[in-house]
Amino acid sequence: MKRITAPKSWMLSKLGGNWTTRPSQGPHKLRESIPLSVILQHKLKYALYAREVQMILADKDGNIKVDGKVRSDFGYPVGLQDVITIDKTRESYRVLYDVQGKFILKSIKPDEAKFKLVKVTQKKVGPNNVPYIVTNDGRTIRYPNPEIHVNDTLKIELETGKIVDFLKEEPGNLCYIIGGNNIGRVGLIQHRERHLGSFDIVHVKDSNGKHFSTRINNIFTIGKGKKSLISLPDDNGLYLTALEKKQAREHQEETKKQ
Repeated sequence: MKRITAPKSWMLSKLGGNWTTRPSQGPHKLRESIPLSVILQHKLKYALYAREVQMILADKDGNIKVDGKVRSDFGYPVGLQDVITIDKTRESYRVLYDVQGKFILKSIKPDEAKFKLVKVTQKKVGPNNVPYIVTNDGRTIRYPNPEIHVNDTLKIELETGKIVDFLKEEPGNLCYIIGGNNIGRVGLIQHRERHLGSFDIVHVKDSNGKHFSTRINNIFTIGKGKKSLISLPDDNGLYLTALEKKQAREHQEETKKQ
């Protein structure tokens, strides 16, 4: 695909060439994912050219794993909350958004790399009255807990694919915004406004005391109460204005001088 048409969340330079890798068909939507080649070449800096990316992924040792499975397709789409593991360097990363809507790789410890969080997008009853749920990363899980509903969050063990725990989308829980103008922000759910025939609106309050609201489809619960189950980005999901950023820099400079 043309680099100029690539999603802004990839953070690709316009002057770095004409073309880039188009994500393959996979568990995530095209505009909500980033291909493995872009991660290895532009994010982790493990390759200079696409040819080198293909050599890394084609290695028989299975260098790159996504959610615990070896991936050799250089266009494999990696999306939100996916865990990338590199055995040779003993590194693990979780794919997240920052407050500007850009994809970032958050370095995580081995214990945290054993699970991922997924959001329930559908709950239905299939043939032979078999209940099942569908998650945001394309998983279909049969016979789930009856208390699990749409918009809830599941904690999945990557090795077995089983549900370890689940988080309800309810007031008082910590949530992560995955879309809209407030993408990447983290805060506590305050209350939910019901709008029949339209989108329900959820009101959120961050740790700085700022209030904002977004559609319920953009809410991703990541913790029970104020404690998050995953490591947050360096900005902790806090949106700062230009003046607040300037004040924060000045405060850091003063603390260094002291």
